[in-house]
Amino acid sequence: MSTTTKPYAPGTPCWVDLMAKDQQAALDFYKDVFGWAGEPGPAEFGGYAVMELGGRPVCGIGPAMAPEGMPEPPHVWTTYLASDDADATSKRIKDAHGTVMFEPMDVGNLGRMLVAADPTGAVFGVWGHKEFFGAVAVNEPGSLCWNECNTRDVPAAAAFYDAAMGVKAVAMDQMPGYFGLEVGGKTVGGLQDMGSNFPAEVPPHWMTWFCVDDTDATVDAAVKRGATVVVPPMDIPPGRMAGIQDPWGAVFCVLKLAVQPS
Repeated sequence: MSTTTKPYAPGTPCWVDLMAKDQQAALDFYKDVFGWAGEPGPAEFGGYAVMELGGRPVCGIGPAMAPEGMPEPPHVWTTYLASDDADATSKRIKDAHGTVMFEPMDVGNLGRMLVAADPTGAVFGVWGHKEFFGAVAVNEPGSLCWNECNTRDVPAAAAFYDAAMGVKAVAMDQMPGYFGLEVGGKTVGGLQDMGSNFPAEVPPHWMTWFCVDDTDATVDAAVKRGATVVVPPMDIPPGRMAGIQDPWGAVFCVLKLAVQPS
């Protein structure tokens, strides 16, 4: 069991969520696959459901909604990077040639958030914590274990996240062409060139990875519930992974860690 008990350092991935086309169907699918608990929340938060693992927040699933005149958000998992000041972060994003898609807004007393895109097109969120700092259950089966920026311009993305979020891209020796994203000397995520590993029509994006205790069994369970396998189970240095697309189009990865974190 791995539990986070204090706010994440600025620039660290701290939360992921899904704005679902069919919230109840998505809740049922992910509960079955990962064993999460959670129900639609109060109307004041738009029915947003905080999903829990053993009573600890792990991620969010909300209904896809948009302000009047705005397009409905896509059915994708969004990674949120921690911030001590969402408004100041918004300014740095713009100064670093990123695009703020949704300006900072309060989420009750829980925090202040925004949604942005880096200069290469990868969309991410920023969470300025108040009473809620993000995922509590992490790095154990059924919880978030990795967040990865996939881009077609690594130098531009690396320069942006350094300037806007204070996140450094550092080459990883055991994985040629792959970069660890570091905050205060600690690796908190990954960055890689999409190259030929992704079809040309796939845009730059942040990928969400969830830990599992059996990659192959998780893939089988997801497929039985209508999911599609986009990357078959395979072994990589950190463990055994697979890529899954849920029945509505959101892609995520699962990973059985070769070495469990202490």
